[in-house]
Amino acid sequence: MATWLKRGIDAAAKAENQRKVREAVEVMLADIQARGDAAIRELSIKFDQWDRKDYRLSKSEIQDCIDQLSGQDLKDIAFAQTQIRNFAQIQRDSMKDVEVETLPGVVLGHKNIPVNAAGCYVPGGKYPLLASAHMSVITAKVAGVKRVISCAPPFQGKAAPAIVAAQALAGADEIYVLGGIQAIGAMALGTPSIAPVDMLVGPGNAYVAEAKRQLFGRVGIDLFAGPTETLVIADDTVDGELCATDLLGQAEHGPDSPAILLTTSEKLARETMHEVERLLQILPTAHIARQAWESYGEVIVAEDDAEMVKIADEIASEHVQVMTHDDDYFLNNMTNYGALFLGPRTNVSFGDKVIGTNHTLPTKKAARYTGGLWVGKFLKTCTYQRVLTDAASADIGAYCSRLCALEGFAGHGEQANIRVRRYGGRNVPYAGKVEAA
Repeated sequence: MATWLKRGIDAAAKAENQRKVREAVEVMLADIQARGDAAIRELSIKFDQWDRKDYRLSKSEIQDCIDQLSGQDLKDIAFAQTQIRNFAQIQRDSMKDVEVETLPGVVLGHKNIPVNAAGCYVPGGKYPLLASAHMSVITAKVAGVKRVISCAPPFQGKAAPAIVAAQALAGADEIYVLGGIQAIGAMALGTPSIAPVDMLVGPGNAYVAEAKRQLFGRVGIDLFAGPTETLVIADDTVDGELCATDLLGQAEHGPDSPAILLTTSEKLARETMHEVERLLQILPTAHIARQAWESYGEVIVAEDDAEMVKIADEIASEHVQVMTHDDDYFLNNMTNYGALFLGPRTNVSFGDKVIGTNHTLPTKKAARYTGGLWVGKFLKTCTYQRVLTDAASADIGAYCSRLCALEGFAGHGEQANIRVRRYGGRNVPYAGKVEAA
């Protein structure tokens, strides 16, 4: 039986926070729908203290941002983008169009068709998270999306040069300096100055995530995202400093980011809690990480590896760092996670920034039914059929007619019957049922 040495805030408090966010987002999206660019401008001024005549950056402004980065900065961005593009291309190549003759004269197939326009949100209010530009824009472009637009909030009162450079080098067709709900609303609903998109992707804060949720159906989205989550699964093969570092490395995302240690070693659990407190005295982002740890941090001691798998699947965390005597046991047995990071040599930060897998991942237990962002999210797998011979049309038609009769769909049945009459030479009455031969 597992024991909790530390728990986060209760479900009721979480629900109340979500209610407040939901209601605020509803009001702001309705305003954007009604007033378009005027509402966008007011929200940008209110939340980001940011205004300009046109929120889209010009080519010269984009180049100026690129020129502000050092040669090493640009090389590092290029390295990360190469890794992400390479893996995205491998994923795209794994998705094949198919066409097969399933019966004599009956051909079925599917095509993987990219959406026509995608909007990529790149968070950057607290930190200039240029990695999100790689993850969204590059993935969309590898999938074949024709128009990819990208929005990021201003950083310290201006466009963030690193984010703009990453967006441009990733291949964004339009780059806007807009953040929060106003960016999501503008991309999804459209305004006189910003044409709407077909799909929204990218992480963000609770308000961005809720805006995407409310707009789902009006546009497609990558997934229902919430605050960054991390779960460290460890045993006594590693030490408390390593576990504490990996927990706080993700807790700095925001004050509502869950960071959970799951272990079979009470000694490691207590050592990790001690190391968390020590690191919070020296970590430059401790003012955020401490809030997350105190409100959403948990420490769980399980009896064995099997119980850790069970608990981990119930948590269904976005990021799962595994550092145990048998990491493959968790790879082979866990079913609910956004991404696994296996062994102490890797970590969530590698995945967030550079190694090549996508960092836009499911949160709030969505890992129970979906994976993260990848090229497949931008593709519609659309089927088609072709009947090559009269005999095949009449044969399928006979089956279809009888099945339609079972359902009472006379119009559907007549679609089949007319083909039986024309291509099979059989005298079937209007809305009749073809008898078995």
